[in-house]
Amino acid sequence: MIKRKVIGASVLSFVMGVSMFATGAFGQQPNIQEESYRVIIQGPSSDKAEAKKNVGVRWDFGAEGFTTTVNSKQYQALVKNKNLTIEKVQEVQFAPNNEGAAKPGGSTNSGPSDQTPWGIQAIYNDSSIQATSGGSGIKVAVLDTGANTTHTDLTNRVEQCKDFTQAKTPLIDGSCSDGNGHGTHVAGTVLADGGSNGQGIYGVAPEAKLWAYKVLNNRGSGYSDDIASAIRTAADEAARTSSKVIISMSLGSSAKDSLISSAVDYAYSKGVLIIAAAGNSGPSSNTIGYPGALVNAVAVAALEDIQQNGTYRVADFSSRGNPATDEDYVIQERDVEVSAPGRAIESTWHDGSYNTISGTSMATPHVSGLAAKIWAANPSMSHTALRAELQNRAKSNDILGGTGAATGDDYASGFGFPRVR
Repeated sequence: MIKRKVIGASVLSFVMGVSMFATGAFGQQPNIQEESYRVIIQGPSSDKAEAKKNVGVRWDFGAEGFTTTVNSKQYQALVKNKNLTIEKVQEVQFAPNNEGAAKPGGSTNSGPSDQTPWGIQAIYNDSSIQATSGGSGIKVAVLDTGANTTHTDLTNRVEQCKDFTQAKTPLIDGSCSDGNGHGTHVAGTVLADGGSNGQGIYGVAPEAKLWAYKVLNNRGSGYSDDIASAIRTAADEAARTSSKVIISMSLGSSAKDSLISSAVDYAYSKGVLIIAAAGNSGPSSNTIGYPGALVNAVAVAALEDIQQNGTYRVADFSSRGNPATDEDYVIQERDVEVSAPGRAIESTWHDGSYNTISGTSMATPHVSGLAAKIWAANPSMSHTALRAELQNRAKSNDILGGTGAATGDDYASGFGFPRVR
């Protein structure tokens, strides 16, 4: 029997101030009369080989199958082969904006209102800090909408720039243009270096190098096979260049995707630390999204400074994990691991300016930058030891209680808020 299942979480959206994780966020499944759509094809090697000759290959995942884009005529020809399993890759659309979470695009400024925004001051635990440092020798692969690699605060940090989203050519090296802003914003929080004139904004680890991997289109969505391939590429690049690599993903879906899950496991086995957003579907429990919910990914919740004086709490929009595993101090699937600033975060923007937006997308790069800073200072540390160090630095007593926060290994805040010192 031919299977025509839809891959859960096949197309993922960035986790900014809108809920990408809500049930019902999926778009309509294309029917076979539509012009073209992405599919993954599985089956015996001989049948797959024949299918590859007929429809081409976008990404080949070996035993997991291969993906391609087909038109209706090609699809109908494929489904006649009873030995093939064909799964349509379905797109996830933006869900309505969550109450309390800022919409995309906040206020844009020609210059930063603060070179060290409140999130940077908070993670450094220093309200008077004027510039940041650290991250030398560490590569941070930001899988997002791309990045403005000519932004004055990022241009000296860029080492790789790749586009996984184009229809005709699955991987374009040297291209990662960001027509949305989200990826540039995330990258800036990780490693913006203040610019050549020192008048720009600073990220957590301004000496780290940026691998800007565009896996989401300018609307903020992308296919799971493209994301999985980018994860595997980062892992292979880490091995090829003997580099210490952190993957930062401010994207997600409510459903677990097999291609992305397998890619995360692959990268983790190669010594790469994966850090991902928890999602913006809070404050209810068990709302954490994937890939953050995976055991081999560090899920990051969003904090807000409610009195602008260092009084933190988990933002209402921030997704929560499983309360049944509270205080067991073991990270399981669907657990929040740590928390970081995620409300009203100022950072670099795709037009060369700066923007202030909110979401667990903004919390994630704070932790990615911190991980880069710690790793650079402790180069002999393994990625698992680095992960343990993030947990050890996390403090739950810095976070006010409330809906699921915070007692230590809490389902809203995880182990707490890790800092530089």
